[in-house]
Amino acid sequence: MSVGAMYPGTFDPITNGHHELVRRAARLFDRVVVAVAASPHKQPLLTLDERTSLAREVLADIDNVSVDSYEGLTVDYARQHGLGTVIRGLRAVADFEYEFQLSSMNRHLRPDVETIFLCPEAQYTFISASLVREVAALGGDISAFVHPAVQRRLKKEYRHH
Repeated sequence: MSVGAMYPGTFDPITNGHHELVRRAARLFDRVVVAVAASPHKQPLLTLDERTSLAREVLADIDNVSVDSYEGLTVDYARQHGLGTVIRGLRAVADFEYEFQLSSMNRHLRPDVETIFLCPEAQYTFISASLVREVAALGGDISAFVHPAVQRRLKKEYRHH
């Protein structure tokens, strides 16, 4: 039996911290779907198609990982695609309260879908997509935090601002 998991997120943009968590999840599960959420309420910088395309490019080297996009409830996507586990990253204590609420709600909505938390390696604990966007917008060097394709895309985006 194939054991699958999904790693949902806005990925605006996908960072090296996300990549590292996906790589580790791919060792734990037969298949991992990186599910890029539409998240219109967050007003993402990049379009859903751009975020999905960048994630596919960044994660292309991991055989048992696929990238998809979705709208709606994460647990509904998981159930519809036969994925019994939702993976979430915890960078710091500050993430815990929100993630705990989210996983509790997901458990209430779909008791058959489990949530597991992975903590990133130390060098990625301070990286967030919003911080990467802010540094890029101010002309800072983000090469240590994102894949070159992401860096090129953000440079292009912020050249117009």
